[in-house]
Amino acid sequence: MNTRLMKTLASVTFGLAVLCGLAFLGTAASHMLDDGAVCVKTDFWANASFGPEGPPVGKGVDASSSTALLCQDSPSAGQRAADLGGELPWLLFGSLALLLFSRLLSGVLEQGPFTDTVAHRLSALGWLVTAGTPLAGLVAGSSQSWLAGSMAPVVGSEFELSGPMALVLAGLGAVIMGRIMREGVRMREDIEATI
Repeated sequence: MNTRLMKTLASVTFGLAVLCGLAFLGTAASHMLDDGAVCVKTDFWANASFGPEGPPVGKGVDASSSTALLCQDSPSAGQRAADLGGELPWLLFGSLALLLFSRLLSGVLEQGPFTDTVAHRLSALGWLVTAGTPLAGLVAGSSQSWLAGSMAPVVGSEFELSGPMALVLAGLGAVIMGRIMREGVRMREDIEATI
């Protein structure tokens, strides 16, 4: 096992986790203190043709193209929070996943790859990815849907998923591998106890 590579990878993933966490905090603070326009894209009118009046949107909302970019000047607190809801869940998810991955690599460095600690950390990372992906996708997608509906009531709002849902399969794979590793560790301990 190349420990120099593992140490570097553990340090890099921890640094990325910290950066994602700082980006989460910075984005939250800057968006809540910003008084500029809030924008959202919607494909509700994809391939539609409009007359000179354009799509039916709320007062003070600018819309452009059939895949509309809706922008609201002086948004309400709810609109600003929904705008944050489209970005922050993925930053938080990324930060937590990278932090758990860094801990997993640290466990491999400290105790070796086939230990109970590493198996538990792999399972924890798997469960975070399995549950966190659809949760972050639901919060982000539904926030953007509500934001579009608040600017153009004809669009409406509904629960939506956004983001790469294929990560759920990777998370389930990590959970299964963690379980297999735990059983392997127990079998090795049983064999060592009988010798």
